[in-house]
Amino acid sequence: MKEIQVTGQKDTRSGFGDGIVEAARKNPNIVALTADLAGSMKLNQFMKEFPERYVQVGIAEANMIGIAAGLTIGGKIPYTTTFANFSTGRVYDQIRQSVAYSGKNVKICASHAGLTLGEDGATHQILEDIGLMKMLPGMTVIVPCDYNQTKAATIAVAEYVGPVYLRFGRPSWPIFTAADQKFEIGKAQFFSEGTDVSIFACGHMVWKAIEAGRILEEQGLSVEVVNIHTIKPLDTEAILKSIRKTRCAVTVEEHNIIGGLGDAIAQTAAKSFPIPIEYIGTNDTFGESGTPTQLLKKYGLDTQNIVESVRKVIARKG
Repeated sequence: MKEIQVTGQKDTRSGFGDGIVEAARKNPNIVALTADLAGSMKLNQFMKEFPERYVQVGIAEANMIGIAAGLTIGGKIPYTTTFANFSTGRVYDQIRQSVAYSGKNVKICASHAGLTLGEDGATHQILEDIGLMKMLPGMTVIVPCDYNQTKAATIAVAEYVGPVYLRFGRPSWPIFTAADQKFEIGKAQFFSEGTDVSIFACGHMVWKAIEAGRILEEQGLSVEVVNIHTIKPLDTEAILKSIRKTRCAVTVEEHNIIGGLGDAIAQTAAKSFPIPIEYIGTNDTFGESGTPTQLLKKYGLDTQNIVESVRKVIARKG
């Protein structure tokens, strides 16, 4: 893990903004819709280059989903954009009925997810959206870890036929994946190989897992850090390969541990190779206002908590 280098810092939502422009340059069928949040969703360059392919729906998220579903019938590839809370909770019925049920090729792109939204507080820090979306039949759920991976994922989903939920965030965050990467939907990414513990993480928490892994390696432990950027379809082969070797796991997510990544890992393990698992995420609670750093520490999603959870799970398997 010492070889993993930070090349800069940038918000993952900017990765989306840059990715959709690049994808649109290649594919004339890509259309961007927003619910009065073009600036926050980093769509300014898209609007400049493709004004005829940009739809400002206004504060009418349910209508946005319906319009997007209709656009697919004409062969368009609509990317809907708003905050994660409004992308899922506010419009769940429309997504279920108009997108998922009929398998429409809509890309639901959601920013400002999780606790790292920060000062906007509990009403906007949705911590249930991964669970909501992964339960929908046929819905692909992607949670990239940094600017470069978000950009690559945004480009990749244009080539994938079917409904996608793409989740990213607001804060400036370390960039540590390759700028020229090819994003593979449903394929886990290994940042290190180890034999003592598997750490499965997604989104912003991948970097926290790497930080914890470095500390643990210095303490003499062999740590496997795995980026589960695609929650659904889940790379069960990679997960089982890892836990058969380490025989214990810690899951790390900026989401409620009920219904999120941890549940998906546990279900996979329970079916094929039961192991002790520690879960890091919010625990059946809403968030609150504060800086991202303050909130991650208060809710137990910081680097030190991952280190402690690894120690705990290794003791459990002993």
